Parts: sequence; structure tokens; C-alpha cells
Amino acid sequence: MTKPEIVFLMYHELELPGRKLVQSDPGYTRYVLSESAFSRQLEWLKQNNWLGLCVSDALNFPSQPSVAITFDDGCETDLLAAAPLLKKNGFQATFYITTGFLGRTGYLSRAHLKELSDAGFEIGCHSRTHAYLTDLSPMQMANEVELPKAEIEQVIGKRVEHFSCPGGRYDERVARAARNSGYLTVTTSRFSANSSSTDKFNLGRVTILRTTSTADFERICRGQGLWLANAADRVRNGARNLLGNNLYDQLRGKLLRSG
Repeated sequence: MTKPEIVFLMYHELELPGRKLVQSDPGYTRYVLSESAFSRQLEWLKQNNWLGLCVSDALNFPSQPSVAITFDDGCETDLLAAAPLLKKNGFQATFYITTGFLGRTGYLSRAHLKELSDAGFEIGCHSRTHAYLTDLSPMQMANEVELPKAEIEQVIGKRVEHFSCPGGRYDERVARAARNSGYLTVTTSRFSANSSSTDKFNLGRVTILRTTSTADFERICRGQGLWLANAADRVRNGARNLLGNNLYDQLRGKLLRSG
């Protein structure tokens, strides 16, 4: 019998009419959906009897068609736009917070974070400064993985059990640091669905982009064609390993700006 698989969807900031984004660089804006596009995606899920789950609930792998809904960074639109739309459709989500961003313009404040948690949404950690973890020393790693967990727990008064890797940078050192810090899962940017046999410290997630069409979104939710995206991602990872994170990002930024 085939094991149920669930795709974990990755979102970032939502664009609201008349509201400035936290960044304007093309490398960032490609990850930003309009509020209306996100709403249409949730409506498709609801109309087709899909469940929208937080990470903890997704790990139960229900037989009903389901996706896990996750947000990275901790933008203010998590509370202003995403949370109301999720509530409207009866969905859950996990919001991964970068603690060093709390209180900055366009990001959640600590009071907002507590409000989001009190509204019933699951809160995870997305590091302290959004550093690429694979570049760090053990002491720096602890500063990005262990310390922000305690920061968030102090704000929301609940255990933080899930961690997501900034920029998808991941290796066994990251998994070990997360496990030793008391997390139960780590999500990466690996393009794959997850099942009960997936390593909980190497869970795949699929980024939803500004350019993701409705047809693409449906295919992603069904886990169709992810092998092709994963193959392309392996090529990018090879380039990152060869060039290093900084040079890779510089070249990528130039290509995106020229496009």
C-alpha cells in the first residue's frame, strides 16, 4: 500500500495594495505573492476538499488530500493578511520566525508574534539573523539555531518544535544542531513531498513563487513533476558548492536584475 504523501508549501511576504514590501530586490520579490493570489490558492484547496495543515498536524499524514502551509521570515503580512485568509478557509499553518527581524519595519513585532500564536497558529523558528547555516562555526550555529528557539518560546509561552533553514542551506551539521536544541523537525528547500518514512530532520518544501500559475499550484499540491524541479535544484546546489554562497548569490542577483 502506498504511503500518503504531503507537500509542504513555502510562502513568504504577501503583497497588499499600497503597502511597501520589506525588500525590492528581484531576488526577493520573486517569492512575494499578492494577497489575492494567495486567497485564490486557498479557495482552490477548500473547494476541492483539501486540508491546509500546520507542520505538526501534517506529520500525522491524514488520508484526505492535504498540504502543509508554511511561511518564512515573520513578515507583518503574516498577521495582517495570511492569518485572516487561513481562518476564513478553516486552515492551519506554521509561521517560521527570524527573531532578529522582529520589530523591524514590515516585520512582526513581539506583540504581533504573540497575537499570531494566540490565534492558534503554530510558530516555528527560521534562525536569528537569516544566516546561511552551512557557512557557520559550531558557536555561530548555536546562535542561529538554539538561542532563537528560546527567544520565541519566551514571547509566545509555548514550545517551538520546528525549524526551517534560511535559503535552504542544509547539511548534517544543521540537522544535528537542531536535534540537540530540542527541535522535532527541520524543513529544507528540497523539492519533494514527505511521507511517514521521510527523515524528519530533512523534510522537503516547495516554494510558491509570484509566477506560480493556478495550474502549477494544483500540480505542486498533488506532488506532480517535483522530481524535475528537484533535479534542477541539485544543479543549483552543485553551483553553490562550487562557487560558495556569497559568489553564487552575487551572480544570481545580477542574472535576476538583468532579466
